[in-house]
Amino acid sequence: MAADGTGVVGGGAGGGGLPKDGLQDAKCPEPIPNRRRASSLSRDAQRRAYQWCREYLGGAWRRARPEELSVCPVSGGLSNLLFRCSLPNHVPSVGGEPREVLLRLYGAILQGVDSLVLESVMFAILAERSLGPQLYGVFPEGRLEQYLPSRPLKTQELRDPVLSGAIATRMARFHGMEMPFTKEPRWLFGTMERYLKQIQDLPSTSLPQMNLVEMYSLKDEMNSLRKLLDATPSPVVFCHNDIQEGNILLLSEPDSDDNLMLVDFEYSSYNYRGFDIGNHFCEWVYDYTYEEWPFYKARPTDYPTREQQRCRRVRSSPRRNRRNGKKNCC
Repeated sequence: MAADGTGVVGGGAGGGGLPKDGLQDAKCPEPIPNRRRASSLSRDAQRRAYQWCREYLGGAWRRARPEELSVCPVSGGLSNLLFRCSLPNHVPSVGGEPREVLLRLYGAILQGVDSLVLESVMFAILAERSLGPQLYGVFPEGRLEQYLPSRPLKTQELRDPVLSGAIATRMARFHGMEMPFTKEPRWLFGTMERYLKQIQDLPSTSLPQMNLVEMYSLKDEMNSLRKLLDATPSPVVFCHNDIQEGNILLLSEPDSDDNLMLVDFEYSSYNYRGFDIGNHFCEWVYDYTYEEWPFYKARPTDYPTREQQRCRRVRSSPRRNRRNGKKNCC
């Protein structure tokens, strides 16, 4: 995600609509080292960033010259390219326009009109309900978002009782929302089936480790999981589906006592509530900042105990299952 003190809304990047040539604005602070490569904008791309800011933000952004705009990379990864755009200090504000914003350029994961439209609508609704950053502009290549002075949590901080309780509160608010999307929980198995097909379509190889998919009978395991979920009284609610430490921001300048914000909504959909809770508990185990192959480290002993899980879930009120009207606690 981002280094300490960096305002970031969203995950990393691996694509986007603008070229990169290794040039970085001299005004940008030196980033804290990270194994994910930060991207920088070419001069032509900086001019395009200036045009987007000028068009969608107005005010002082129309008065600044292109070369005066500071465009700093704040993240690199797989989903999006993220840049912090800032006005120079000597250009006064005209009205209520922000003086710095986050420019998000879409990557390969979200490419496709349907995905982009749904994600933009979702982002706008969450912003209006104060569950996400403000949205300032949307265009085919990306969008302009509120820049939040913050840092992502660290894996070990997920176990902190105070922070864990705050995460539970945010998750409960997320789960309590009514959203204008399909209420059928298709995301979970649709995602697994897509990944499984990508693996099966890989060129054949004689390497023994490449036969693990067949060895573990993943297709049969998915069918067993379907049956298990059908028999599990977990309500279908609006889920984040990726509540790991990098998607939980600790705000440096919170507007209230609530100093956490969930970000990265590209996987959000209606899903089994138990998946969102269980997936978050699994994230207690994985450290994605590990610098050696495979670039993550698993500590199974860090999985929360029954007592930790109960304390975590007490913040979430039981809801009625939309499908059968029964009360559920998972």
